[in-house]
Amino acid sequence: MKNFDIVGHRKWWFCLSGLLVLIALICIIVKGFNFGIDFTGGTILDLKFAQPVTVAQVRTGLEQDGLQSSVIQLSGDTHEESGKEVIIRTRSLSSEEAQTITSHISAKVGKAEINRVETVGAVIGSEVTKNTILNVGLSFTILIIYMSIRFEHRIAFSAIAAIVHDIIVVLGVFALFHLEIDASFLAAILTVLGYSMNESVVIFDRIRENIHTHRRTDSFKVLANDSIRQTFRRSCYTLTTVLFCVASLYFFGGETTKNFALVMLVGFISGAYSSICVATSLWVTWHEHSRSRRNETPDKE
Repeated sequence: MKNFDIVGHRKWWFCLSGLLVLIALICIIVKGFNFGIDFTGGTILDLKFAQPVTVAQVRTGLEQDGLQSSVIQLSGDTHEESGKEVIIRTRSLSSEEAQTITSHISAKVGKAEINRVETVGAVIGSEVTKNTILNVGLSFTILIIYMSIRFEHRIAFSAIAAIVHDIIVVLGVFALFHLEIDASFLAAILTVLGYSMNESVVIFDRIRENIHTHRRTDSFKVLANDSIRQTFRRSCYTLTTVLFCVASLYFFGGETTKNFALVMLVGFISGAYSSICVATSLWVTWHEHSRSRRNETPDKE
């Protein structure tokens, strides 16, 4: 790491990021998103079993129909972690599908009868989605203003570009594998946004400090590389810590937390990469381009 010229390889980073973003956008356009029942509405299936069952057992019974990520909760009289009545919130089902799913659960878990089948609307409607997008846009605007005041506008837009890169990569992964997007997805995306911004601020804050201590003859590339080296260990420690927690949640947290953890798993890796390799490289390229334009401008007589 000591002798590795990160900014000097910026063409490779730009090509890699451009390829990732292009693939992600193609996946989003071609395959679209798999919105969960929080966005689309669905069906509440209320079942009564002959003997107490656990949520894990019911989830296993739903695997045959690909509904293991449904929201499952015990109702009525419960004993510790089991009960005879279970409410399943899943995608929209016809009465025939509800009967079929119930028979599959009965075969795997135990005899079950349908108490009720009810169609419910979306928890997150178009108005909430619209407000979420507006709030994210407002957050970007505030971040640009804040970083422009604290640092400069080039740093602000470089950091925002890195964040947009991370969000597109996460969306592309979910579109590619047709993973379900639910309410927890929005929370995870905002967490990724905060992590990516924090990583960029740490590096650019060190760049701001080094501007006053480096030799005037040092180029922006040297300044950026030295700042990255000085913060690299800290970035590695932070990334390792959060990945350990998120990976544990993904592999051992159960079916309902997998997509939530996956967003952060992909987003944190992308955020660390984009903050170190993309954001700083954009800032250096922008500065060098501005300087070359000033040098090429002919003096007026």
